Amino acid sequence: MTKVRLSTTTTTAAREGTAPQGTVPQATVPAVSVIRAGEHHGEDTLAVEEPLEIRLGDVPFSVTMRTPGDDFDLVAGFLVSEGVIWEPGQLVSLRFCAGEDENGRQTFNVVQAQLRPDVAPPDTGLARHVYTTSSCGICGTASIDAVRKSSHFAPAAAVRGAPLVGVELLASLPDKLRQRQKLFDRTGGVHAAGLFSAAGELLCLREDVGRHNAVDKVVGWALREGRLPLNSTVLQVSGRASFELVQKASLAGVPILAAVSAPSSLAVELAESSGLTLVGFSRGSSLNVYSHPERVLNQPTE
Repeated sequence: MTKVRLSTTTTTAAREGTAPQGTVPQATVPAVSVIRAGEHHGEDTLAVEEPLEIRLGDVPFSVTMRTPGDDFDLVAGFLVSEGVIWEPGQLVSLRFCAGEDENGRQTFNVVQAQLRPDVAPPDTGLARHVYTTSSCGICGTASIDAVRKSSHFAPAAAVRGAPLVGVELLASLPDKLRQRQKLFDRTGGVHAAGLFSAAGELLCLREDVGRHNAVDKVVGWALREGRLPLNSTVLQVSGRASFELVQKASLAGVPILAAVSAPSSLAVELAESSGLTLVGFSRGSSLNVYSHPERVLNQPTE
């Protein structure tokens, strides 16, 4: 019987203040490839997953499991998704708090967000669990009713100038997203979220072990760049479209959310009620439109 030992390795984590924004870390570990002809001993490259504690001032707010990198975008987007902020001026500053591992190295796993004094703090009485996993963000909130948050932006259906996007353009976005997934190429273990213009131009791409983190990183980038609400954009995600991803897109003012896999029933319900166009199975030459199909043209756009 072959025993495979995965060792803890030192990773070069690219975070604000230590490496370029947009770079993400990876780890190399021993691995055994078992094939019919025998065994091959070598190394495998994996995506890094570490906890990130988010503090509002000196008060702990949440801990999430994420892929380090673009952490300031992640925190900003998370606060938008929680309905805490929606304008860049409401976020005064972001900084890493001091913290060291057993070897004395800075961990960069605690971020302090300073809000403008007039910003109402979140209702901690809703008891968001201290810990949320990379695969489940919504499970950290006390109840489903608590996450039906109202957007500070007009419903997508009421926004004038919302994009009309052709089927061919929508079907092309997954390939455009995949071609830019550098961390996935090396690890095969991360999700991606890409923000596109109505003409199909990639504006921002983020990767993370959690699909909801990838979306938060995109939304946080948009907030910090002063681009909210994202009225004339399409948000393309890898994997499925969950209730939480629809909620995040709606809170950021995104009119069209597309996923390469299926949506959940609750995601479709929320998309319909919030005025968001939800697209699933957007791959190859076909796709399904589950809500507000008026934004999707059956013929190519000019």
